[in-house]
Amino acid sequence: MKIFYAIYQVCVALPLFLALTILTALVTIVGSLLGGAHVWGYYPGKVWSRLVCHILLLPVKVRGRDKLDRKTSYIFVPNHQGAFDIFLIYGFLGRNFKWMMKKSLRKIPFVGKACESAGHIFVDRSGPKKMLETIRQAKSSLTDGVSLVVFPEGARTFTGHMGYFKKGAFQLADDLHLAVVPVTIDGSFEVLSRTGKWVSWHRMTLTIHDPIAPKGQGTDNIKATMAEAYAAVESALPEKYRGMVKNDDQDR
Repeated sequence: MKIFYAIYQVCVALPLFLALTILTALVTIVGSLLGGAHVWGYYPGKVWSRLVCHILLLPVKVRGRDKLDRKTSYIFVPNHQGAFDIFLIYGFLGRNFKWMMKKSLRKIPFVGKACESAGHIFVDRSGPKKMLETIRQAKSSLTDGVSLVVFPEGARTFTGHMGYFKKGAFQLADDLHLAVVPVTIDGSFEVLSRTGKWVSWHRMTLTIHDPIAPKGQGTDNIKATMAEAYAAVESALPEKYRGMVKNDDQDR
């Protein structure tokens, strides 16, 4: 079966993926230029992500979407298992949101320009002023129920285990007095890990945990929220992936 699935990927799935990616990027760019980046920056990507999972015959299960209030903005903090985390979040979270992503992703042909047009936020760590601009852009995006998605580990895992959480997303939640929503991604590591070359068939599960409301403001609130979010995300992982393993490139 693995051989047939590999042949299917090369002959069918890959050409369709490339065509869909270019089409989605173009629709996002043009639609955002015409107005309504909140709409064009989310729905084409949602459809693209769902289609990619369907084309690759990947089953997806979602838990906990009923815990969210549609009119409330949140900061979602999922673990980062693999390349298909993007498709899971975009396609199945069920919330309009902006990504907070590495500045280097802007260089990806078509996709980088589409993300820029859609108003997704590129993190610039080159200096305090650039970081302040990033935070201001994030704040201006969190209106009318639009949320923010941040991978607090900052990099995909090499082992399936979670790395440590950086405080950026939690600092922003504290500044804006917003609830943090932990999200557990499971199965993406088996589908396409960071060192993988081929997509493997495996079920993926997206578990949305209870929102963590602010319990105050300041350093203590940030630390408490980080600890609670980490524990919640880890609780829905298989036993074999529990326990923190620091990634070599997390500090970059």
